[in-house]
Amino acid sequence: MRKDVPSLRTKRFVRDFRRSLAVASERGEFRVVEFSIQRDHVHLIVEAAGKPALGRGMKSIAARLAHAVHRVFGRSGPVLFGRYHLHVLNSPREVRNALAYLLLNARKHYRSRFGAAPPAVADEASSARWFDGWKRRPGQCPPATTRHAPKPTARARSWLLTKGWRRRGLIDPAELPGAHAKA
Repeated sequence: MRKDVPSLRTKRFVRDFRRSLAVASERGEFRVVEFSIQRDHVHLIVEAAGKPALGRGMKSIAARLAHAVHRVFGRSGPVLFGRYHLHVLNSPREVRNALAYLLLNARKHYRSRFGAAPPAVADEASSARWFDGWKRRPGQCPPATTRHAPKPTARARSWLLTKGWRRRGLIDPAELPGAHAKA
């Protein structure tokens, strides 16, 4: 995001972007499977059937992100700085580590900011509440089936995102991403 854009981690922005994402998370050959909203960027785990599908899907998500910023913060003009960063995940270990990093990113930042062990709670600015690969349910994690919170992401279809990563172990909400590597 550009430096003059306010923090994206406001309840109002998260709610608005989540609703917008729910409409665009399944686009045929492109799916948003998990997300995490940070102060000045968004992490996504997506599935795409090739570069063209990825490009079209990311363009759609970028437009939705910009429109949400304009709606919520009452601004206009450019919002995004540069383009997306791509990292293709090729192994169960990489996928598991990426899922843990994305879903537990707020814990990582809490530790670096406050120097204390962060609480093992679900990040409301992520898809953590709908994630079904927890070793145990995170604290303060409302049920994914609440009528006010439809699932904003698409169901994964690839072997790596449905079964493969689970061979490396379910994700514990008390983990700290990057603190120790899973073998």
